[in-house]
Amino acid sequence: MIVVETGCDVLVRESRGNLAGRRIGLLVNPASVTSTLRPTLDALLECGASIDRIFGPQHGLYGETQANMIEWDGFAHPRLGIPVHSLYGERREPSAEMLAGLDEVVIDLPDVGARPYTYLWTALLMLRACARGRIPVILLDRPNPIGGESVEGPLLDMKYRSFVGLAPLPMRHGLTAGEALSMLNERDGSPCELRVVRMSGWRRAMRFADTGLPWVLPSPNIPTPDAALAYPGTVMLEGTNVSEGRGTTRPFEIIGAPWLDPDSYARELESFAIPGVSYRPLRFVPTWDKHAGEGCGGVQIHVVDARLFLPVRCGAAAIAAARRLGPRYFAWKKPPYEYERSIPPIDIISGNAGLREAVDRGGSLENLFASWKRDEASFLEERRAYLLYE
Repeated sequence: MIVVETGCDVLVRESRGNLAGRRIGLLVNPASVTSTLRPTLDALLECGASIDRIFGPQHGLYGETQANMIEWDGFAHPRLGIPVHSLYGERREPSAEMLAGLDEVVIDLPDVGARPYTYLWTALLMLRACARGRIPVILLDRPNPIGGESVEGPLLDMKYRSFVGLAPLPMRHGLTAGEALSMLNERDGSPCELRVVRMSGWRRAMRFADTGLPWVLPSPNIPTPDAALAYPGTVMLEGTNVSEGRGTTRPFEIIGAPWLDPDSYARELESFAIPGVSYRPLRFVPTWDKHAGEGCGGVQIHVVDARLFLPVRCGAAAIAAARRLGPRYFAWKKPPYEYERSIPPIDIISGNAGLREAVDRGGSLENLFASWKRDEASFLEERRAYLLYE
């Protein structure tokens, strides 16, 4: 049973006819749907909205581009004939020309609740461009699929600012897109006029299954809510030569490398005592991306208690364990990564050099985790003023 109305559902219910006569730009992707799986684009058209142009984020308007750094070009919408502008390519922020003549921009981008996921930053860049053009923005809010209570990981050090982190958020921020963008918009010196259409029925403790909403994968390698829950930690494997499971049916849950023995890796991971998780030893052969066609040893991450699970610490443990078991083979990925050409990818993903340096030193990660606790406490206090839901 559906118990949550998304911001899109609420706007459609309350705004029939109210959007008519206004030239609207729409930032969406394939997961931008109503609770009945009606695309946001079609739902707004049925409300009488005049959609003048469309914008799409990483992975394309239709979600057809797979991994990082696969750019896509704009095109004319095949049914409507209006421009579709790519915000993942030569430009990641809309130009004044792209926005010219619009009365409003509507954003409906499902997020996964993790700082490195680029949709939040695409939306922020849209807000900044609209602020310069004095164009109001309507943000249709959606559930944070991994919950709204837990905060985890280090705050981004702005020396490591990139397209996977444009502002000081922790790896797992526990905010909805509406809450996060309200905070980030207010932090900017010249904020845009932003209206968040709040959800109805969502509570912070909810997991995605509690909402009753259908899961539509927001990007090709987040096929399930389980993948979304693991992502804030295992995304950090993108900064290494350990597979994060791309090329398998369970990306971000299945991890490993050719030099790893599954049983040894599982035991090493268990030694970190991360709560709420079990590790199942396995072997797999990625069909593409890292180690394509090679046999890999690794584990599948099984979350047994989502309330206790600490995905960012789990991701750090996954890296440290792989380094300990294969010091001759483990390597940090070199730039470029997400348009950053000099800083190690692991540093811009994790938010600073702390994780890389701690892993290279060997030994315990306890001092690193203690530093994260200070950042987590600080952010929990800062975000309090921007929470829109109980």
